[in-house]
Amino acid sequence: CYFFTIEFGLCKQEGQLRAYGAGLLSSIGELKHALSDKANVKTFDPKTTCLQECLITTFQEVYFVSESFEEAKEKMRDFAKSINRPFSVYFNPYTQSVEILKDTRSIENVVQDLRSDLNT
Repeated sequence: CYFFTIEFGLCKQEGQLRAYGAGLLSSIGELKHALSDKANVKTFDPKTTCLQECLITTFQEVYFVSESFEEAKEKMRDFAKSINRPFSVYFNPYTQSVEILKDTRSIENVVQDLRSDLNT
């Protein structure tokens, strides 16, 4: 999904098609192609978008459009929540790093840190 959102994302704004992907915004040729009648534009659905092959030497065969940028973000958040992972992650604001919570001990450490923060 990254490739067809962050790089080649399209959304509607005030009824018009707009590009928000960096790959489109940095390539006038690809941007013209994506906004032309020649482009194959489909509704953005992360479950199908993530299966689409991304091309790096030619224009994309398909682009995905959302009704709004907000809708694209919400769909991605919902999709990310649906991915089964054998672990969880936690952002540690003090170290500014992401910690993997893969066992009881790592979860207990986060809970202990949160309790300490609440008591200070």
